[in-house]
Amino acid sequence: MELSLALVVILVSGILCQWLAWQLKIPAIVLLATAGLILGPISGWVQPAVDFGPSLNAVIQLFVAVILFEGGLNLQLHELREAGRVVRRLTSVGVLVAWVLGTLAAYFVGGLGWPVALLLGAILVVTGPTVIMPLLKHANLNRRTSSYLKWEGIINDPLGVMLAVIVYQYFLYSGEGGGLGVALTSLLTAVVVAVLIGGGGGYLLGTFFRRGWVPEYLKAPMIIAVALGVYALSHLVLHESGLLAVTVMGVVMGNMGLRSIEEMRRFKEYITIILVSFLFVILTASLEPRLLKEINWQLIAMLLTVLFVVRPLTVWISTVGIDMPWQERFLVGWIAPRGVVAAASAGAFAPAMIEAGYDGADLLVPAVFLVIFATVILHGFSLGPLATRLKLRAEGSGRVLIVGASPWSVQLCKVLRELKVDVLLADADWSRLRPARQQGVPTWYGEILSDRAEEALELDGVKVVLAATGNVAYNSMVCNHFAAEIGRTLVYQLTDADTNDDSDRRKVSHVRRGVSVFSRKVTFGALWNNLIRDWRFQKTRVTDEFSGEDIIMQLPGDAIMLAVVSKEGRLDWVSQENPTLKVGETLVSFVPPSQS
Repeated sequence: MELSLALVVILVSGILCQWLAWQLKIPAIVLLATAGLILGPISGWVQPAVDFGPSLNAVIQLFVAVILFEGGLNLQLHELREAGRVVRRLTSVGVLVAWVLGTLAAYFVGGLGWPVALLLGAILVVTGPTVIMPLLKHANLNRRTSSYLKWEGIINDPLGVMLAVIVYQYFLYSGEGGGLGVALTSLLTAVVVAVLIGGGGGYLLGTFFRRGWVPEYLKAPMIIAVALGVYALSHLVLHESGLLAVTVMGVVMGNMGLRSIEEMRRFKEYITIILVSFLFVILTASLEPRLLKEINWQLIAMLLTVLFVVRPLTVWISTVGIDMPWQERFLVGWIAPRGVVAAASAGAFAPAMIEAGYDGADLLVPAVFLVIFATVILHGFSLGPLATRLKLRAEGSGRVLIVGASPWSVQLCKVLRELKVDVLLADADWSRLRPARQQGVPTWYGEILSDRAEEALELDGVKVVLAATGNVAYNSMVCNHFAAEIGRTLVYQLTDADTNDDSDRRKVSHVRRGVSVFSRKVTFGALWNNLIRDWRFQKTRVTDEFSGEDIIMQLPGDAIMLAVVSKEGRLDWVSQENPTLKVGETLVSFVPPSQS
């Protein structure tokens, strides 16, 4: 296939898989891997090795570098307060234990020779962000458990690659005077180079941003250019140290408190989604049918050993003596999907090992891809249900956040609580939250746009937001803040006038606001005044005898329909004149005294 056409087919297929995964509520990695198999080994439409030629591996390495940098950018040091000891163990003791146990499984169960078994064990250490991050986003784990998997995946990725490089170099060049001492020296040198080049480059670029030496429109492009430059420079200084360097750079910049870091994170996330989609499709499409035929019963037995023995034992040994609930230990001991970095490493090291004549080197690539497919599918589909079973999902899963405590919003929260809605009321004024606390309404005290809010466990799992303060501009800021995480269709705010004129240029532009809430436009002041005039909240349930149309017809003309609540407590704010009501749902309205 022509190169330009192959690029379009791979990219379009990848993004389509991402969209279908969102629609079907399944992990995107599963569909991406399936698409790659269909385009490559099954149909033969895309042949990356032929279409891209020798430049394919270089492109993959650069893409992986950008992905690891984005992962490092998302590593927040405050999370270590909750996950620190576990993460330190998993990324130190855990790496060595996983390597040793993986090597033993490859040799004694998989039937591979010692050199190839040691290399495969090192490659399987990685649990990479290319698969972990999408799974975590889909599963909605609580912050602490999510931090374990996220930090382990991002830190172990470059460490696993470095370990694999050391093993690879040792066996390939041991006959030329090298040895274990040389390999260990290479590892130490790689860490020093990564810290100096990656950490120094990240700090220098962050300083440029702070002092205003880079215009806003150039920050995102420059951060990618510098990340790739750091990768290349580190790679030139010491072969294969580039991935570790860009990870360090990301961690440094992500924790410098830069003003525009959120915009950069968002831009990098968009780029990473494209790159992950591209890489997974292209790597699975690169599989040759003959490699799939080389999978034998020993490799399948090795896979089962890796899944049910190596990983659980690695986590158990690594976390001995740490106060870690068995539920978290069980989940982390099961979830370890491998992804792009493992596949790229196997593809890079296998040809030279085969040429050197090492026993079982021809099985290296099939073994790695077998583990990748099995872990992506099994862990991808099981993470969500297992987290639910072990009660490790974010406590606020499906939580409704209302920002702005007032007598009206406090009464609304009380009514929603009676309908089993998981609602949280937030405000920066302690005194305004007092009535809510007295009535048993869950509250969060603090500025919702602050760094502290980013770290708050209570705000995990917020799915719907209503900005209900008296400040329209602030309401819009709140909506824009949460829109990046939960989507613009799920952030709502009170309107700023009783008029229907949205073209008034003195008002906040509609493109910068949340969705206007309730069945008719009403201001913060009007709601409060109506409450003082004895307006009340009314809950009306739809039944077979009393339909939704009947309920709406009996409401007075000045009544305000607020929300529709399902039997399970799921809430949908009313943002149109006549919402569709189903049997079992409850309509919450704000009505004059005679109708309460």
